[in-house]
Amino acid sequence: MSERPRQGARAAFRGWRARRPFWGGLLLALAGGEILLTEKASLKVVMHIGMQGLAGYLLPTLMALLGLLVLFNPAQRLFYSITGVLVSLGTWMTSNLGGFFVGLLLGVTGSCLAFGWLPDQEPRVSLRERRRQARAAAPAAPAEGAEGTTA
Repeated sequence: MSERPRQGARAAFRGWRARRPFWGGLLLALAGGEILLTEKASLKVVMHIGMQGLAGYLLPTLMALLGLLVLFNPAQRLFYSITGVLVSLGTWMTSNLGGFFVGLLLGVTGSCLAFGWLPDQEPRVSLRERRRQARAAAPAAPAEGAEGTTA
């Protein structure tokens, strides 16, 4: 019995995810989190620029915020994604080489995915759903002896 609500919630999440650039926003938000974690790490390879390293914390926070904005306000995804690319590239100088390249690459990839997403595309239908639709649309075969032959 617990399978029904879980499938309903899963279908609702899939519908929500299909109406927005989900993977782009998620990657951009994760990139900001990763860069913030490398800022907090006690490593000897730390490069800060600005007032007391403020830019080192500001840019990854802005990346995470832009990723969330892409997810929850997809109508403005073009502005958010372009800003996300610029901020991601800015972390190269302010935040441990962009989180040791990982956050930089995740941020640029996520921003590009969000920029390239088109809202008017039809959501993909799974193979299982296509088979189910094909079975429902197929005409029923006539039963034997049901044919009326007139001579």
